[in-house]
Amino acid sequence: MSNISTKPFGRLDAIKEFFLRFAASGFIPGRWFNPTLPKAATLSKATAPVKLEIVSHCWKYAEFQLYQLSSLVNYPPQHCQVTHTVFYSEEDADTVRLLNFFRTKVANNVQWNFIALPKEQLFRRAIGRNIAAKNSKADWVWFTDCDVVFHQGALDALAKQLENRQELLVYPQKMLVTSLLAKDDPLIAKARAEPEVMDIDMSQFSVREFSRATGPIQIAHGDVARACGYCDTLAVYQKTMPRWSKCYEDRAFRWLLGSQGVPIDVPNVLFIRHAEKGRYQQNSQLSVVRKTIRRVKSAIFNR
Repeated sequence: MSNISTKPFGRLDAIKEFFLRFAASGFIPGRWFNPTLPKAATLSKATAPVKLEIVSHCWKYAEFQLYQLSSLVNYPPQHCQVTHTVFYSEEDADTVRLLNFFRTKVANNVQWNFIALPKEQLFRRAIGRNIAAKNSKADWVWFTDCDVVFHQGALDALAKQLENRQELLVYPQKMLVTSLLAKDDPLIAKARAEPEVMDIDMSQFSVREFSRATGPIQIAHGDVARACGYCDTLAVYQKTMPRWSKCYEDRAFRWLLGSQGVPIDVPNVLFIRHAEKGRYQQNSQLSVVRKTIRRVKSAIFNR
């Protein structure tokens, strides 16, 4: 954690971030900024039972994190060992209450690893992901979001796919996604009550294909995670933020690895899409603008 900077994010940092976004478009080789990247042929080959670490962040998204945690209780893996790491802030009372509830739940082959961070560290997602990556003992590390759910058979199927692989980065080529749900949709609203283990209605989901390892579906080889961290060499992405920051580092991570990811087949990975962003102040100008953009993009691209 020594590379975390608490200096205020200033104009120079904004320029650096803009440069990195330009560089990550492919104009500059990412490997120049990632000298510890191992070659694929040197990566260890995982054998059964595969050790998998799932890493997510939660800031005012307790209703979605509930479904993710519940899925591990309802459908625990039988043929792999999972460490579920959740980064959160003690200032988020709903998430604290949720995690305290699940700390007492026993799921076969699942170990809870809930880590509190100052909210300024939580707001730059690469900080938590970097901490997890550098300290992981897993064969593979799945960097995900708290609105991704692992339904029946998903993790065992994934574990089978990960055996003996030496790719740097893989991702599920298909997910089951909802339409863009309003905050009062029953699926979301019922999860805001007192914490409980809940299942999810699969009838609201349809298949969507992905062409690269986007932020919630980045599954990195454990050797790569330990050697490179998560944007560990890009100081601007290891700087604390006063509010939740746009996750440009997801693209930078792929750029640093020189890979968009290798597609694999993993059934029953669900993605709950929602119009309201709990991490932004509700009814603020930023919140309204972002929600409008999401609705327009959904209408245009049917995502």
